[in-house]
Amino acid sequence: MKIIKSINNYLEEVILVMLSILMVSVTFLQVVMRTFGNSLSWSEELARFTFIWMVYIGIAYGVKKMKHISIDALLLLFKGKYKLILPIVSNVFFIAFSIVIIIYGYEVSSILLGFGQTSAALGIPIGFVYLATPVGFGLTLIRLIQNLIIQIKDFINFDQLPNDKKQEITKQSIS
Repeated sequence: MKIIKSINNYLEEVILVMLSILMVSVTFLQVVMRTFGNSLSWSEELARFTFIWMVYIGIAYGVKKMKHISIDALLLLFKGKYKLILPIVSNVFFIAFSIVIIIYGYEVSSILLGFGQTSAALGIPIGFVYLATPVGFGLTLIRLIQNLIIQIKDFINFDQLPNDKKQEITKQSIS
């Protein structure tokens, strides 16, 4: 159970740190090699593919930390626990969007994997690069469901919440 909790708490962070280290290292190596008059044919491609994966994993991380851009003007219309209604509705729409992206992203990546097309320098199947979309949005979907469950519990049990949690919710914006 401790392993599952650690994965839940740190999965995106670990993946993002590893991908960042890889991207920065490869880019640094390319700069050093160019300084000595040599060039690596594969480094820019690997850095680009790593960045693509970082973007999609980063979406899930942003959802997990509730740090995406938000609009809170409509929340001024609601008081108390009713300020949770808009974030709940927002998350439901985001869940629907994520499901659509997962389905179509998987279809595109599986078609590309079926073609057998590979990248020019690394020889990585292009479908693998496109898998970043359904994998990233799959993680995003998990995080959205987790957030939605918490928000619904907070809405139902608003009167039993501690005052500091109530104040946090009433200051909250749409995520």
